Amino acid sequence: MPELLIGCGNRRDKRIGSAASPGWTELTTLDIDPHAGADVIHDLNVLPYPFEDDQFDEIHAYEVLEHTGQQGDWRFFFAQFSEFWRILKPGGLLCATCPSVASRWAWGDPGHTRVIQPETLIFLQQPQYAQAGITSLTDYRAVYQADFDLPFSEDNGETFRFALQAVKPSRIQI
Repeated sequence: MPELLIGCGNRRDKRIGSAASPGWTELTTLDIDPHAGADVIHDLNVLPYPFEDDQFDEIHAYEVLEHTGQQGDWRFFFAQFSEFWRILKPGGLLCATCPSVASRWAWGDPGHTRVIQPETLIFLQQPQYAQAGITSLTDYRAVYQADFDLPFSEDNGETFRFALQAVKPSRIQI
């Protein structure tokens, strides 16, 4: 089961996993820092990522997504999550942690450039766009055609943990 740990730094622990998959099996690590000892050195702000389509069963991103992109840069946001979707196998998981929007660290860390909160993930699930034109949800389907389900989400006020599952083919309907 190929797995990718992005922004690995000097840690290699698996913080989100199922009982069936509590540890790593075929881990590839990625980091921007050449001193982190990662398998792949790459800046997550540079797209596309250096991986093949449908390569990974799981992507793990612990305390890294808030360091990429910029708050309000919806083009990069959707391009980045489309990249995750592209390199995940059908049914693959993107497992992530980031500071809760309620945490003082969400904007307290000078390296944080955006906040990802539970409401942000609605825009990554194609069926949610059924409310476009009914609620104030902005319709991004013209630029975002990937698709995820949200099997796990937990925000304890300090850390936001979630798992997104790649839905392939996408359920996009315009």
